[in-house]
Amino acid sequence: MDGQLIPEVLQVVPGKGYSFYAYFNDGTVHYYDASSLIQKPGIFQKLKDQDVFHNCLTVMNGTAAWDLEGKRDPRKCIDLDPYDVYEAPVVKDPLETVA
Repeated sequence: MDGQLIPEVLQVVPGKGYSFYAYFNDGTVHYYDASSLIQKPGIFQKLKDQDVFHNCLTVMNGTAAWDLEGKRDPRKCIDLDPYDVYEAPVVKDPLETVA
């Protein structure tokens, strides 16, 4: 990547529905909507319950992940490719407050 920063998720904040905000190491915030993943058959079906989607959402391996067992074992989590999350739209930080 010729001197380019490799995108790494530092923090995630749940959004509405099956979405979240990902804070990256370059200072950008990206809004990721995982609705289409949840609708497909496969591993992401485990996240169909919105409580599980929101409550298990964390950062592992430098990307957004879901720790379904609560043991912080990166081999047993569901995670997304950080490049896919990075390609999501850049948005204003939802946690910023108006002074």
